[in-house]
Amino acid sequence: MAALNLSCCYHHHHFQSHSPPPTNVPILLSHRNNISISPKSPLTSFHHKRHHSNLLVLATTMATNVQEDLPPALDSTSEPPSVFDGTTRLYISYTCPYAQRVWITRNCKALPLSHIGLQEKIKLVPIDLKNRPDWYKEKVYPANKVPALEHNNQVKGESLDLIKYIDTNFEGPSLYPDDTIKQEFGEELLSYTNTFYKAVTTSLKGDGFDDAAAAFDYIEKALSKFDDGPFFLGQFSLVDIAYAPFIERFQPYLLDVKKYDIKVGRPKLAVWIEEMNKNDDFNQTRRDPKELVESYRKRYLSSS
Repeated sequence: MAALNLSCCYHHHHFQSHSPPPTNVPILLSHRNNISISPKSPLTSFHHKRHHSNLLVLATTMATNVQEDLPPALDSTSEPPSVFDGTTRLYISYTCPYAQRVWITRNCKALPLSHIGLQEKIKLVPIDLKNRPDWYKEKVYPANKVPALEHNNQVKGESLDLIKYIDTNFEGPSLYPDDTIKQEFGEELLSYTNTFYKAVTTSLKGDGFDDAAAAFDYIEKALSKFDDGPFFLGQFSLVDIAYAPFIERFQPYLLDVKKYDIKVGRPKLAVWIEEMNKNDDFNQTRRDPKELVESYRKRYLSSS
């Protein structure tokens, strides 16, 4: 299995776009055997704990023979889509955590199966970042980053902006609370994501854990603010989507290589991880933990 190169997005944190498309992506298939459809509303799914108790096992054991359910990644040999033809397109990479945020948002915004969900209205266009097509920069998004959203004859980028944009401009259950206090705290947490990322990666590059420990302590405190649910703002929201791809990557590496368990002494974080592991839409984008550890070994141990 090819190792995941986490430096997949050309991002202001120096994520370079050199990641190959995955060959065996751990994906939880829905009952329609299609990655685009979740069998029930994402918000409702969190209340079926027993039904999803084996979700992580399923996500791993069903990892083979699922790539056929995903649109193929477009590369330098692929013809460009008919840009600005009225179709709404989400350009992503299967391996990029920033694109992962937007993909999860798109799926979580989808209506139940009795309606037409966002999967039908936002066409998924995967891009091979290792062999990126020239037309992507020339015709789609001059910044040459993923994710990007083509909508209403415009192309928008930056993952945090996009998850807000999708939540605001498309139908489906809102992924942000109406409560003003929660909204303000949510904005604070979204702004903290860059600080969180820098603090943890600083620790990954060296021997100390002070920065990472402080960052995870901040997360634990944030998860303790509201008592009406296990998520950052009580109920599942864009904030959980923003942090999930990075905690998914940091947790196995710190445990395997640094022998540092981020859940010890942080009961709220432990519960949050457990609840996120039950989310069908999040599990569609999960990576093999062994793959993640190996990619981080190459990235950080080789540079130390």
